[in-house]
Amino acid sequence: MSIEGVRIISIQKYEAFIKTVELGSFKKAAEALGYTQAGISYMLNTLETELDLALFVRDYGGVQLTADGKQLLPWIQEVCNSERRFHAKLADLKCLESGILRVAAFTSVAIQWLPGIMQSFLQQYPNIKFELRCSDDQSETEQLVWRGDVDCGFFVLPVKPGLFTIPLKRDPLLIALPENHPLSESSSFPISSLSKYPYIELDEGSFSEMRDVFKAYDIKPDVAFKVENSYAAMALVSKGFGFSIFPELFLQGTTFPMIAKELEIPAYRELAIAIRSQDTASLATRSFLNYVEKWVHEFYNK
Repeated sequence: MSIEGVRIISIQKYEAFIKTVELGSFKKAAEALGYTQAGISYMLNTLETELDLALFVRDYGGVQLTADGKQLLPWIQEVCNSERRFHAKLADLKCLESGILRVAAFTSVAIQWLPGIMQSFLQQYPNIKFELRCSDDQSETEQLVWRGDVDCGFFVLPVKPGLFTIPLKRDPLLIALPENHPLSESSSFPISSLSKYPYIELDEGSFSEMRDVFKAYDIKPDVAFKVENSYAAMALVSKGFGFSIFPELFLQGTTFPMIAKELEIPAYRELAIAIRSQDTASLATRSFLNYVEKWVHEFYNK
């Protein structure tokens, strides 16, 4: 017998126990639950055998709880109540009438994508509640998804092996220059210039793809400043202290006076959304993943 089958039988025994206590009679409990009296008696005898405890004192006038039975009653009631709450919530989720979606995202996605995605998604499913976790530490987000602390997370590929991922967008890495930079009028930023001008390095662990640009061409940048905040880096660039590298997504809507250019040989990062497993994901989570994929496609193909 499957685990699910064992669980259902156990709940039936617990419900028979509670109804017998409530009505004080095997016969009345059987009538209320739609069983024969012999069936109720068999279930409760089996329950007592499994627990190795006497739960009832049986006499001609009916049944009464033993001392052990009285102590177990609130525990068995809680099991049955939890089961009912579980099935009520499951029905809600299957209809997408209610539920909670726990989403983790890094800064640029949280700013540029999630507000639009959530607004549009909630127009269709207004009773879904969102819980958001923002982190630029990809390893931390991987653990959040793997442990089940969040239902899904946005990532830069590659991600932790074992997570189910859906690629969403190839996001260009752009060179941010001050407006008066010597290369401000050029069509692209030459690879050879990566070591020629002062560089503002953004030291945020998850953004290693920026360092990978230099590694790919075996170039050691002339680091003028090393900062941990993207906005601080953009402020330094805008004031002429050097150039920096940012994903296009992050630069959307920036108010800093800068010029963004592609590299001579374009570089990218691959954005994706991931869950731990398709098999265990809730209907709300799976619907959200499908919606995100559709939203991103439509947003970039208007």
